[in-house]
Amino acid sequence: MVSFTCDYNEGAHPLILKRLAETNLVQEAGYGYDSFSESAREKIRAAVKTPSADVFFISGGTQTNATVIDALLKGYEGVIAVHSGHIAVHEAGAIEFSGHKVLELPAHDGKMDATELEDYLAAFYADPAWEHMVIPGMVYLSFPTEYGTIYTKKELSEIRGICLKYRLKLYIDGARLGYGLASEGCDLALEDFPKLCDAFYIGGTKVGALCGEAVVFPDKAPEHFFTTVKQHGALLAKGRLTGIQFDTLFTDNLYLEISRNAIERALEVKKLFTEKGIPLYIDSPTNQQFPVLTEKQMEKLDGKVLFEIWERLPGGSCVTRFATSWATSREDVEILKSVL
Repeated sequence: MVSFTCDYNEGAHPLILKRLAETNLVQEAGYGYDSFSESAREKIRAAVKTPSADVFFISGGTQTNATVIDALLKGYEGVIAVHSGHIAVHEAGAIEFSGHKVLELPAHDGKMDATELEDYLAAFYADPAWEHMVIPGMVYLSFPTEYGTIYTKKELSEIRGICLKYRLKLYIDGARLGYGLASEGCDLALEDFPKLCDAFYIGGTKVGALCGEAVVFPDKAPEHFFTTVKQHGALLAKGRLTGIQFDTLFTDNLYLEISRNAIERALEVKKLFTEKGIPLYIDSPTNQQFPVLTEKQMEKLDGKVLFEIWERLPGGSCVTRFATSWATSREDVEILKSVL
């Protein structure tokens, strides 16, 4: 049995496990004040070419989104996201649980349209009763999106411009950031993100780490952000766990190197489906592929290959998701090929 259900089926990259074992008995301070975490912060600052950036390590993606959004918004503000955005669909209302409404816009191949964003904001402030409503205080994007698509530098710059015009924060969820940066056609580099948003995170959980994400505030973190992280239950006492992992991922360009493996395998998976005449729901350049399978085709894979059902279509077909990762092997792809 081989699994393409998600990009965190495996544990962690062997170099991370090796480093965790090597440092296991070294005594260090807790809560991220250890030397490993500080080394990781410096390496991330160098990678994003922003020496003054504030960097925090948080336990997981949902905790990161809920904590950052809560910290950046006032109590009466909400966050704008597309209707397929992660915070709008797959986070069990975590954002609303902290008191902030998710304000939804249409998604276009998973992405937000800058013109629709500006139209929404213009209409909001044209309403004489806008002070009686949830006031938009932030725009949330994910890179890549839930459908594996990526924003261009031009698209992000346009959205950034609108956010500045309306004094909104722009926050980018980078759970799969490495896979976006390693994908074909991406015209963005890691160092571009500090110029394009108020906060973003570098995903570790889905890109080689056991757990953990690295939040980057290019200018300055919100006041008492450390305390806010703890209040959200997202602070690890053994902060060295995330520090060591990110210190390893940002040594010798490991983060992007292992991300490329996921893209290479994903393109092989995409080719398998297209050569079999199986349509793709969306043209994704990243590690998530979305073939449209019939019931018969899914039955053929049953018990041999694991995948996710993403959306059921009229007539019985399903949009499915096949996700590759830093650890997906050519042998995994060959198994899929033999079953198809």
